[in-house]
Amino acid sequence: MTRPWRAPPRAEAERLPYTRRVGDPARRRASYADVLAAPPNVVAELIGGQLYTQARPRLRHAKTGSRLGGRLDGFDHDGRDGPGGWTILFEPELHLGGDILVPDLAGWRRETLPALPDAAYLTVAPDWVAEVVSPSTESIDRAEKVPIYAREGVGWIWLLDPDPRTLEVFRLDGESYRVHAVWRDDAVVRAPPFDAIELPLAPLW
Repeated sequence: MTRPWRAPPRAEAERLPYTRRVGDPARRRASYADVLAAPPNVVAELIGGQLYTQARPRLRHAKTGSRLGGRLDGFDHDGRDGPGGWTILFEPELHLGGDILVPDLAGWRRETLPALPDAAYLTVAPDWVAEVVSPSTESIDRAEKVPIYAREGVGWIWLLDPDPRTLEVFRLDGESYRVHAVWRDDAVVRAPPFDAIELPLAPLW
């Protein structure tokens, strides 16, 4: 049985392990200039007028994202080794409304993004995003970024957590997300929107 996704209380979201550099209510709102000025060894995101920075992902986190991207390669572009029909990018910079997000992976159906622009960022909301969560990122991924993805009409969200070895799949239902399925450990799954293939989870961890 599916159930609506709801963000945790704001008090929980405020205990963020991210570094909040600019955007405190007593200060000016952050801008894209602040994102560009962030050190090159961090990931910078702009959410609700506040700049959040985090260190580059841990190796285990990076491994999960890289292996997932490799498993989905057959969906990318012309599908030389798979069904194709998608553009899938690692850590794209997304400008969505007034927010700037950097998911671990994002995908656009060919109808949504017929051609990849020659630009530093995208303003077209993806059809699917994957976030590899960790203790230092989970609060903001769930409480801050997921509602933005819902607002922008992102159809599917995958949340992968290498520590409990879980994949959570959410589908957009109106203005909120519902849990489609949760898998763990070494399950072999068919996870929408990429359910045309079997995806073994064990190699991701």
